[in-house]
Amino acid sequence: MSKKETPLTRRYWKTVGGTLIEEFPAVRAGPENGPRLLDGVIILGGPFEIQPADSVEIMGKDIVLVQTKASRLGMYLLGQAVFSRRLMEPFKPASIRSVALCTKGDAVLEPLAKEYGVEVVVLSVAGQFAPSGVAGRSG
Repeated sequence: MSKKETPLTRRYWKTVGGTLIEEFPAVRAGPENGPRLLDGVIILGGPFEIQPADSVEIMGKDIVLVQTKASRLGMYLLGQAVFSRRLMEPFKPASIRSVALCTKGDAVLEPLAKEYGVEVVVLSVAGQFAPSGVAGRSG
């Protein structure tokens, strides 16, 4: 967990509700690949609580994937948000929303995020959702 990013993920989760799983292991480490952890997976409609990944069922649930950076939206964060969706498909959720959570938007990358089905959410350091740019915002 990150000292800067975890509080942002939790603040966003509080606006969405449901069950939060932090550092969700979308891919476990193997001999030919590294682990892939998602900053957060929110199970919509679940109890408002934080649970470990091994205690919840994803199959058939509506989920929100959250990738967080305590900085401007960049290509690294956007790539994480795009590929996280594909990494979660084997878990067979009912639906997947992918969110790139950051503290500052980017006028060039936000339209690209929208094209790839990624919601960009800008959360100010003070904890308020910042004004929207191009891509859809939550809040």
